[in-house]
Amino acid sequence: MNLDDNDIRKLATLARINVDNSIIEDVAHKISDILDMIDQMQALDTSAVEPMANPLDAIQPLRPDQVTEPNQREAFQAIAPATENGLYLVPKVID
Repeated sequence: MNLDDNDIRKLATLARINVDNSIIEDVAHKISDILDMIDQMQALDTSAVEPMANPLDAIQPLRPDQVTEPNQREAFQAIAPATENGLYLVPKVID
């Protein structure tokens, strides 16, 4: 796909970036190359390719979900300024 100077100026305006007039031709050439590469990639048959979430086929090791700390709720609520029915009471912030 060939882009001209006006296309680059429109893209720059939409992207809210300033592209100096001295490099517009170079930018147009680079963007055209990128769009050509995308066209080539879209032309490939990927029907036999299985989608993947990670190209490295990495598996995230997870630790077992086990309680490792004792329940200290009573001790923490004993030093809290205000509690009720096992909940911490805080001042109203939003009217």
